[in-house]
Amino acid sequence: MSRKRRRRMSDMNVVPYIDVMLVLLIIFMITSPLLTQSVDVQLPSVKKAETIESQKQTKLIIITIDAMGQVFLEDEQPLTMETLLTRVIAKLRLEPKSPILVRGDAKVAYGKVVKLMASLQEAGVEKVGLLTKPLTNQ
Repeated sequence: MSRKRRRRMSDMNVVPYIDVMLVLLIIFMITSPLLTQSVDVQLPSVKKAETIESQKQTKLIIITIDAMGQVFLEDEQPLTMETLLTRVIAKLRLEPKSPILVRGDAKVAYGKVVKLMASLQEAGVEKVGLLTKPLTNQ
């Protein structure tokens, strides 16, 4: 009786790795839109708009007012004015030099933006900036 010796297979089975990669791809495809979700705001256009350069030392605090007049802090859920002010003050205590910027929709009433800025000043915020977008020639 002659026994055939089996030759060892030196190829690696990559099928399980491909399966794992496909599962990860599907997970990332589903979760990535959730991570970049933000409040839809049409910023007013101006001729001379400065760009915000990323500041490594300080983190921007962005407050958004949408067309319906709802107020958001860094694109979270809609907040009441009291909750917003409490959270802004808490963030400023952690990082005192953080610039505060207001993203107001072009359709929101001017009075709501002014009330927000006045409330921030009453709460002790010294400087508040407004976000706009550059005017495009059409």
